[in-house]
Amino acid sequence: MDPVVGPSLERSRSRRADDGFRYLTFTAGLLVLLILGLIAYATTREALPAFRAEGLGFLTSRRWAPNEGSFGALAFVFGTMYVSLIALVFAVPASIGIALFISELAGRRVRRVATFVIDLLAAVPSVVFGLWGVAVLASAAPGFYEAIGEPLAALPGVGRAFGQPYNGKSFVSAGLILALMITPIITSITREVFETTPPGQREAALALGATRWEMIRGTVFPHSRSGVMGAVLLGLGRAMGETIAAALVIGSGTQITAKLFASGDAMAARVANEFGEATGNWRAALVGLGVVLFAMTILVNLAAEAIVSRAERVDP
Repeated sequence: MDPVVGPSLERSRSRRADDGFRYLTFTAGLLVLLILGLIAYATTREALPAFRAEGLGFLTSRRWAPNEGSFGALAFVFGTMYVSLIALVFAVPASIGIALFISELAGRRVRRVATFVIDLLAAVPSVVFGLWGVAVLASAAPGFYEAIGEPLAALPGVGRAFGQPYNGKSFVSAGLILALMITPIITSITREVFETTPPGQREAALALGATRWEMIRGTVFPHSRSGVMGAVLLGLGRAMGETIAAALVIGSGTQITAKLFASGDAMAARVANEFGEATGNWRAALVGLGVVLFAMTILVNLAAEAIVSRAERVDP
């Protein structure tokens, strides 16, 4: 082979391979957008009868009465966000703590076992968590809720959230189940983000006399801020869209209340509970709940992208 022609031919082949891969990935990206667009179009078209009948009241009304042809999603939007925030309150500190233990403190053998257990929990089907919630948590929770709720109900400001009723199937029960489900996800991503901290920064901080906690606070946390925020918002998206587990333990109450131990409902749970028997505008309204949840998920993802991008710009 000519020594001049050979390298030129190899470069040409490499360039064609790169161009082919670029076009393939571009097509795949367009295909994903096309599928999402088709899903949004199809679901919105199915929900149009309910949107036309209710108008803006579909989002501003809390009244959901299929027998009377009244469909207001506000209580379910509130329930979805309330339960998801409760889940984050429990899951985020636990996830960050577990991730720090695995990445910074655990020995190699313990780290391997803990990582395996976390990954295994992430693969557990949601119905298993939901059945455990119904069989164990919901039956044992009322007495425990009352024991902690009565003293806290007297506190000014936050007391309103801890008063009666004390139901086993409630916002907080659903939040606890969802926290169990999203903790492995947030933990896995956070652990991987922590491990990307450059070893030189860790060693430099320790060499300057910093304690382990000061090293974590001064190097690991600033370096991982955007990744941790992305993990939290990914967990929020998972909690918002969860169906079976939330449907089994949330209580199916159509109300807007700050009381943690009261029954409520979420959009995905309401769709799962009623879709099989729904017809006409009732069915369209349930599809409309899915459209609203789809839009909320997109907004959460956009917010996550904006927050992560901003964090990356201010990271040292």
